[in-house]
Formats: sequence, C-alpha cells, structure tokens
Amino acid sequence: MSKNVLITGCSSGLGLALTHYYLEAGYHVFGISRTQPSITHENFTFKACDLIQTQLIKNNLKEFIQNIQALDLVYLNAGMLGEIKSSFELTIEELQEVYNLNVYANKELLDILATIEVKTIIGLSSGASVNGSKGWASYSLSKAGLNMLLNLYSKEMPNSVLLAVAPGVVETPMTDYIRFDINDQEFPSAQRLKNGEIQTPEQAAQRLAKVAQQSDKFESGAFIDVRSL
Repeated sequence: MSKNVLITGCSSGLGLALTHYYLEAGYHVFGISRTQPSITHENFTFKACDLIQTQLIKNNLKEFIQNIQALDLVYLNAGMLGEIKSSFELTIEELQEVYNLNVYANKELLDILATIEVKTIIGLSSGASVNGSKGWASYSLSKAGLNMLLNLYSKEMPNSVLLAVAPGVVETPMTDYIRFDINDQEFPSAQRLKNGEIQTPEQAAQRLAKVAQQSDKFESGAFIDVRSL
C-alpha cells in the first residue's frame, strides 16, 4: 500500500518540487493550491483552493481531506512573502494579508487534519521567524506566528508530530525578488541572500524529506532549521 502525503502550494517552487519528489518515491500525493500544476500521474490527486480566502477553507477542503482518512505526511507549504519595506510604511491591511495565508490558513487546515489520522505535519517556516531583519516585518511576524501555531497544536494533537522547519534559502521568484529587486544598501538582508548559500527547489525538497524521515527524533512542536542539522 502506498503512503499518502498532502502538500499545499503544490503548483510551483518548493511545493512543486516536493510533489515530484514524493510521486517518484511512490507516494500518493494530494495537492492543494490555487492553480493546478501540469502533472498527469495516477497517484496525484488535486484540489483547487485559494488558501488566502481563509473563510472558505473548511467548506472547500474538509470533505476532500477527511476522505483521505490517513496521512503519513503533510507539508503546509503555501505562503507568501509580502513586500520588503520599512515597518513604518506597512499598513495593518498588508500585515493582515500575509498573516492570513501564512498563519490563519494553516490554523483552518490543522483543525481539519486533527479529525483524521496524521503521522507528521511539517509547516514551512523560515530563519526570518527567529532573526529579525529590516524590511521583513510581514514575513517574520507571520512565520513566528506559524512556529507558535504548530507548537500550540502539538499539545492538542498528541498522536501527530508537528514541526516548524526552515528549509534554508531556496531559488524561487520570492527569493529572486529579494536578491535582485531590493536595494541592498537600504535592506542589508538582500545582500546577505545574494552572497549566501542558495538551493534549487529540488535540493530543498530532498533536505526536507530527510527531516520528515526522522521526524520522530524531534520534539513535537519544535522549530528546526535544516542548516543546523
């Protein structure tokens, strides 16, 4: 019997790389994203859902997820960066938009996942959740919130292992925006990304899979940075 994995944000970047990785590993992959990826595979089941519309998540996804009944692994991967700019210039509405997708959408998903059998849940976090940098307020606040969300739910889902995992810097349109479009004199973090290690989505997917394979070695609710392993 093949294993089941659920991946949100499966249509591009790291989510798409994870989808291909687990299909090649023989898993049945259940994918959720706003747009459908160009994947025709007998073990791929897709459900379209715009997760930023948090008020619709349970109506749109509850039946889809509960029909799976048992999941070996879940990647809460869907997320957004928000605009890199001074905290003074950020509006509450801009902060709320990022928080909705990066935190509240995952809260809605966890509520559903708690009703079925799930072994491991990995929420895609970031080093930015524990290290503040100028310009990153929307992203850092939301990823710190995700860390705590998973920690709290780990206390209420004792039969599952929940981990907030920072995958390191991944080459995606999001990181390209930071590396190439942001003034690194005004925002020094952009320069650090330009000069630091960067992975392809495929490389990051392999590193995440290794964490997932040994998830029972970590305390449920923990934050893990793959670069420290």
